[in-house]
Amino acid sequence: MPLIMPIKDLRNTNELSSLAHKSREPIFITKNGYSDLVVMSSELYDSFMRENSIDYAIYKAEKEFAETGETVEAKAAFDELEKKYFG
Repeated sequence: MPLIMPIKDLRNTNELSSLAHKSREPIFITKNGYSDLVVMSSELYDSFMRENSIDYAIYKAEKEFAETGETVEAKAAFDELEKKYFG
C-alpha cells in the first residue's frame, strides 16, 4: 500500500527521513488533496535508476533487432567481449 502524506508533514524532516528509509518505498506527498511530490531514500532512488538503465538497455536491443532483424551467436558475442575487456 503506498504511503501518502499531506505536504504540511514535510516540516518534520527527521520523521520523514526515518519513514523513507524504514519503509523502503516512495512516499507520495499531496497538496490540496492532489498528488504533488514523491519523496524516497537515496538508496531506493539508486535502485530505481539501476533498474531503469537495465530496462532502457533491453528496450534499445529490442528496437535494434526490430529494425535490423540481425542476431548474433552467443559464442561470437562472448568472444568479442572477452577480447575487448581481457585482451
